[in-house]
Amino acid sequence: MKDFGGKLAVVTGGGSGIGKQLVLQLVSEGCDVAICDVSMENMQETQRACNQQAAQGAKTSIHLCDVADEAAVNGFADEVLREHNRDHINLLFNNAGIGGGGSFIIDDREGWDKTFDICWFGVYNCCRAFMPLMIKADAAHLINISSVNGFWATIGPTTAHTAYSAAKFAVKGFSEALVNDLRLNAPHVEVSVVMPGHVATSLVENSNKIMSGVSVEELTAEDFSQMRERLRPSLGDAVDDDSDEDLRAMIIQRAASFQEDGLTSAAEAAEIILTGVKESNWRILVGQDAHVLDELVRQSPKEAYEESFIDKLKSKTTWKLGDIVAGTND
Repeated sequence: MKDFGGKLAVVTGGGSGIGKQLVLQLVSEGCDVAICDVSMENMQETQRACNQQAAQGAKTSIHLCDVADEAAVNGFADEVLREHNRDHINLLFNNAGIGGGGSFIIDDREGWDKTFDICWFGVYNCCRAFMPLMIKADAAHLINISSVNGFWATIGPTTAHTAYSAAKFAVKGFSEALVNDLRLNAPHVEVSVVMPGHVATSLVENSNKIMSGVSVEELTAEDFSQMRERLRPSLGDAVDDDSDEDLRAMIIQRAASFQEDGLTSAAEAAEIILTGVKESNWRILVGQDAHVLDELVRQSPKEAYEESFIDKLKSKTTWKLGDIVAGTND
């Protein structure tokens, strides 16, 4: 698929971040796009931006959908066909995701499962719903967004990161298995797995809101009490020295830093992904940090979770270790 003009793409998590930039760049090439997200406000903003730069004839549609809900995803697929008056799609970008659910041991199961359900089952549900529609097309391409945490399951030795990492490993393994499966059973459908490093997006801010159900300004004393317990393994008793307002300010600052300190912009990430699709690359790394991590993990897989690996990583990079966690996101 060397160009996207006249094609129909589905982009999950298209209201912000990499998803939004994928939508904008696709419509600029004359591609129709169906967007899903859990934020109508964000999707409407994306659609307004599309209307200003879409190539003639390109159409966007917006659909509220939680990709972790299989019934909702199936309904979304039906809406796409009706809205765009087609019986197939050409491109599926499984981009929606959140961060959270860090520890399998001490964090509550609800947060762990929610992260895994969105980041992994969101991909699975959408593939189940849209694969028959890609097979109906003359040519189609499936793009699954994993992460550097899909081959390096940590963001450093002081922070548990199991739910997100497990989900992104699942996305990577599933996508790689589909390379052969599609060649055997639907050779006109291609697949790519994307592994971004630290991309400047609102992932942290959006994840915080989705996980808590409220904005950071609305967090309660009970919310902060639970947060202290989650932070205690890494910060110790020092976490008790911070007031609720100190913790609130810390959350706001970390979300802002994640967006401001990203090594790759969302627009640059989208361009790398779309170029990779046009070149039929089944494996797409996004960002210099992703390339460095990939090289180091392959060179020293047994060392990947040792202090010596962290020292080696620091010697080869200029970014802050805590900022490596990346995703799509949302």
